[in-house]
Amino acid sequence: MTASFPSPDREADVFSLFPREEDFFALFRKQGALVKLGCDQLNEMMTSFDRLGERARQLKDTEHQGDLVAHELFERLNRTFITPLEREDIHDLASGLDDVLDAVEAIASRLVLYKIQSATPEARQLAAIVVKSGAQIEQAVNSLKDFKNLMGFTIEINRLENEADTISRQAVADLFDGQHEVLDVMRWKEIYGRLEGATDKAEDVANVIEAIVLKNR
Repeated sequence: MTASFPSPDREADVFSLFPREEDFFALFRKQGALVKLGCDQLNEMMTSFDRLGERARQLKDTEHQGDLVAHELFERLNRTFITPLEREDIHDLASGLDDVLDAVEAIASRLVLYKIQSATPEARQLAAIVVKSGAQIEQAVNSLKDFKNLMGFTIEINRLENEADTISRQAVADLFDGQHEVLDVMRWKEIYGRLEGATDKAEDVANVIEAIVLKNR
């Protein structure tokens, strides 16, 4: 009796049902690295405040690379039957990381669009917090596979969001002290809000990671 073996195409279909965990985690690590890069680029833009158009285009390219990684994650999620984490968590984490990068890119584009001439001290403070949040996100994502110190990263991201909220509230209040031009008030009110919003998106990522930890204890 002749033994029968599955065709190569059939073998590929069978093995696609089983998770290659390193693929998901490798993509998350790539996404996390791009989030950190985007945050760094925004901070450099805010501190140097030169070549704004060029720097904004570079950040836009980083954001586009992040979109491609997120798309690849979603595609892999759709074609993989068994996943290393719950499907909803993989989707939410990929979406959350993409949202952080989108938020950071939107700030850079507004600096160019609104023809901002120089950064305020508060804007530089908030950009520095965004950078710290991006670094915490990258470290958390890199530790996702072995669950090492994940709660420590999420706690710090939450603390940073609270710090950004305090600075943003005071900065916006100061805009209405009667010492600023109306257009400057409008411009900076939005930019402060978007800077603080970027830390909100980082906190959303922290919340997803915290949920993953609690589900997998």
